[in-house]
Amino acid sequence: MDTTLFKQTDITGGFWKERQKLAVENIIPYQEKAIKDEIPGIAPSHAVANFEMAARKLSGEKLSENEGFYGMVFQDSDVAKWLEAASFSLAKFPDPELEKRIDSLIETIGKAQESDGYLDTYFTLKRPADKFKNLHDAHELYCAGHMIEAGVAHYSATGKTSLLKIVCRLADCIYKYFITDKNPGFSGHPEIELALMKLYRTTENKKYLELAEHFINVRGVDEDFFKKEMESRDWNVWGSESVDPAYHQAHKPVREQTEAVGHAVRAGYLYTGMADLACETGDKSLFEACKVLWKNITQKRMYVTGGIGSTFHGEAFTSDYDLPNDTAYSETCAAISLMMFAKQMLRNEKLGEYGDVMECSLYNTVLAGMQLDGKRFFYVNPLEAITGISGISPTHKHALPERPGWYGCACCPPNVARTITDIADYAWLKQNDTLYSVLFMENKITLNGLQISEKTEYPYDGKITYTVTSASTSVAEPAAGETAESTDVAENACGEPVGFIKRLAIRIPSWAHNAELSGSPKIENGFAYYDIPAGCTDFEITMDLKLSPRKIYCNSAVSSNTGKTAFAYGPLIYCAEEVDNGKVLNLFVKRNAAPELMEVTKELSGIRRLKVAGLKILNTTDDNLYTESPAETEDCVISLIPYYTWANRGLNQMRVWLPEITQ
Repeated sequence: MDTTLFKQTDITGGFWKERQKLAVENIIPYQEKAIKDEIPGIAPSHAVANFEMAARKLSGEKLSENEGFYGMVFQDSDVAKWLEAASFSLAKFPDPELEKRIDSLIETIGKAQESDGYLDTYFTLKRPADKFKNLHDAHELYCAGHMIEAGVAHYSATGKTSLLKIVCRLADCIYKYFITDKNPGFSGHPEIELALMKLYRTTENKKYLELAEHFINVRGVDEDFFKKEMESRDWNVWGSESVDPAYHQAHKPVREQTEAVGHAVRAGYLYTGMADLACETGDKSLFEACKVLWKNITQKRMYVTGGIGSTFHGEAFTSDYDLPNDTAYSETCAAISLMMFAKQMLRNEKLGEYGDVMECSLYNTVLAGMQLDGKRFFYVNPLEAITGISGISPTHKHALPERPGWYGCACCPPNVARTITDIADYAWLKQNDTLYSVLFMENKITLNGLQISEKTEYPYDGKITYTVTSASTSVAEPAAGETAESTDVAENACGEPVGFIKRLAIRIPSWAHNAELSGSPKIENGFAYYDIPAGCTDFEITMDLKLSPRKIYCNSAVSSNTGKTAFAYGPLIYCAEEVDNGKVLNLFVKRNAAPELMEVTKELSGIRRLKVAGLKILNTTDDNLYTESPAETEDCVISLIPYYTWANRGLNQMRVWLPEITQ
């Protein structure tokens, strides 16, 4: 049984309604054109064309010499993520024409699937004899995972089984190879694990749970597996190949890993699958490993914006407290993987900090990964941009100061799209008889006769009102003759899914030190628990987070942030841009100055600025690189905007962490 709350939730207004409207009107149509190569002047995708050619080849048609696979080895995954986003959109915003195009694309994908269920256009078109022989680098299981997620999403959102049947055949093919036929191996890029967990909950086929558990349990048992695999073949994907088991989180069995290492997205997807499996099976040792890894990430290897991955060398984690700002990698996909990890950790353990990190990643790095018009995207999300250096210097080539329209490696844009369209599934969590409000947004959720309407102008206003209404039978015990299916009786180690809600738990962010809540709720581990009266009508709960500008300081072990401060308002991290302040590298914040909150404006799709008193170093007029004369300064007011809105007004400097001066 699928535990998603997506179908039961309607976003009714406010910040997230605007972004879902943007997704429907701009993001999804733009990305559909991108993967179909219909946008002149951007990096070609050829992702849909790969499926069309694979379908033609499998039908017996001979392709010309100029036809063949094009793009990254994982190009199929872009189509899968777009399908996922489009399916979620279709469920809430019916569009017959979009539905026809989705159905047509799924039909093409079905024709590109081989008779045994195998589905990967790179191998079908380019290396049909080499399937599953390069698990290290060729991303077969990664692509399969994203297609499985798309199949689950399409079925969940539309009720249609066309794509679900395709991905079940694909999963059965993988099961046969690794379980029935006992071939060794696991994915070089984790993703299949979390996808199989979703497929298991949707179909209740225990083969998929078994396969997910197998991939997680065998990982790292033989740390030389990829090395041996590489030595057994005479080809590779990238022209060269270097095997570091830590890069793939395969240096130790997963229960023995204590530090987040290697490629940040791979790590986040793996940890998500681990936490999901731990919840589903009650595996305490696996969950304890997840807690250790979570602590290492969030206390020593995460940016203040909720981004992860410090270096462009391998898009990876480095070491504790190594968090450079101007060369940060902080990939958009990595922030999404951290959100996913947080969601699964919260299913295991009701701690508000998981929701805090999820929210931080979402409102800062994930949203920064997309331009406000939904048509340009960041892969990398630096915390400092220096014109003339960022995107130009070899050390900063990756840290672009402006968003491109697309990428040859376009994993991030459709990942943002599917996250925005499925955001309601992150907002709520249900367990046993309790419904948890994790992310705050204006919405309405209906569960078994219980309806909760949430009103708020968050994140720019901290007042949130919940109105709870239920019929007298909604909290009653199951009536005689009702089945477990009809009452949603708990089925797994985490006590999910459930139907009859008797308590509402509301997350209190750790930064909301002065939050005011109505009534007398029980406060525990970052949540306020309210009992819902039986047969209630318009039972109202209010929470005021008392939002105010905050200064944030960093652990002194992070050399990049020594003597600096960052600013926040609610979940939003702020930054200074050159377009508002002149050169931002010249700015110092006065330590005793309190930041001032400005009124909401329509600029940058609606924001509230912060302003704070500072000093500006005046530029020297000569050409000397060094001087023995101190620079002159003048008082100034520093204007700050939410980080997610930066780089929407042309090329300019940007800084999150500003040096502080005592004066």
